[in-house]
Amino acid sequence: MNEHIHASHPDIIKRLKRADGHLRSVIEMIESGRPCVDVAQQLHAVEKAIQQAKKTLIHDHLDHCLTDAVAEDGTVDASAIDGFREITRYL
Repeated sequence: MNEHIHASHPDIIKRLKRADGHLRSVIEMIESGRPCVDVAQQLHAVEKAIQQAKKTLIHDHLDHCLTDAVAEDGTVDASAIDGFREITRYL
C-alpha cells in the first residue's frame, strides 16, 4: 500500500467532490444573474468545505507521518521535521 494513503483520504475526497459540486453551482448562479448575497453565501460554503478538507489532511499527516518519524531509540528523522515545517505553512 502507498505510504501516502491514509484512512482519512476517502472522507477528504468526498468533501472535495462536494465542494466541487457547490463551486459548479456557484458558477451557474453567477451566469444566471443570481443576487450577489446568494452567490457570496454559497462561495463561503465552498471555502469552508475546502478549509475543512485541508485541516483534516494536515492533522492526519501530523498524527501519522510524524509519529512514524521517531525511531524506537528516540532518534528523530530530520527530514520528517523538515516536512513538519513545510506543511505548517499551509495552516
